[in-house]
Amino acid sequence: MIGDDGGTDGDDRGWEATVRWAHGALAPGERITAVTALKGGWTSRMRRLDVARPGGAAPYALVLRSFVKPFYRRHAPAMLAREAGVLRLLEAGAVPAARLRALDEHGAACDHPSLVMTHLPGSVRLAQDGDTPRRADLLAAQLAAVHALEVGEDQRPRAWQAWTAPGLVRVPEHTARPGLWARAVEAIDREAPAHHPSFLHRDFHPGNVLFTGAGDTLAVSGVVDWVETSWGPADLDVAHCSTALALLHGPGAGLAFADRYRAAGGAPLAEDGDHLYWRLLDALAYAPDARKVAVPWRELGRTDLTPALLTTRLEDYLQALFDRYA
Repeated sequence: MIGDDGGTDGDDRGWEATVRWAHGALAPGERITAVTALKGGWTSRMRRLDVARPGGAAPYALVLRSFVKPFYRRHAPAMLAREAGVLRLLEAGAVPAARLRALDEHGAACDHPSLVMTHLPGSVRLAQDGDTPRRADLLAAQLAAVHALEVGEDQRPRAWQAWTAPGLVRVPEHTARPGLWARAVEAIDREAPAHHPSFLHRDFHPGNVLFTGAGDTLAVSGVVDWVETSWGPADLDVAHCSTALALLHGPGAGLAFADRYRAAGGAPLAEDGDHLYWRLLDALAYAPDARKVAVPWRELGRTDLTPALLTTRLEDYLQALFDRYA
């Protein structure tokens, strides 16, 4: 969810008040010299703010997140407050994350609820290329590090929430495999399995991780978008990244991610039947065509990810999950 800055958001207010507020996050003598829209997300509008410093000091950049779409604007106070709290928590450096610079979760001084944070190096890498397996290993290791974060009871984020339910799954209209969908929906029509909770990113996937380098120098340079941070089962974060990899690179990539996570020393995962529950609970939230990630991913160059292809990959992934875990 790195954000988008185009299309119709249902709120056509400008951002003059927001930029005045953002200037308040700067040191004396600093000024914003350029504003660049950042692509690659769905829920928020993101802008890079280039900042000049006085006395010939090197310039730097900040990132401005604003919740503009009406639905997300309504939920912005809780989401932005949660992200701000997590960014403060992560200042210790166990996970590469931005530093909080300013927060207006209610939009009191801005045109829309907003947050300013430091800009992280690197870029989102979604291509199918020679680095794809190495990126998956790095994603697994980074997710294991997130789950290893130890926080006091008073610092724990909210309890995890499911993003779909049996009665909410949107089965593709013209699917040739209605029985597969019925089986998947039936499999999540139960109580959530017992689990040992841990700190979750909750929206961890390749679109929310930045990389630098290539080949042997490839490295994670940042993890972004902490608005959904939760306290719950590690399986759910693993499931979410697995589904994204299956959609980006095919079912095999999604199926293998849990093995990569275990190899990276991640938290213990549930046994087959219960692990399948978490995998399906996440995958079914993408139905029917993964639009919330597909649109941003296409903006970032993956124009091959058509609705038809994504639906097929999602169905193939569901079948692969049953073949392995059922």
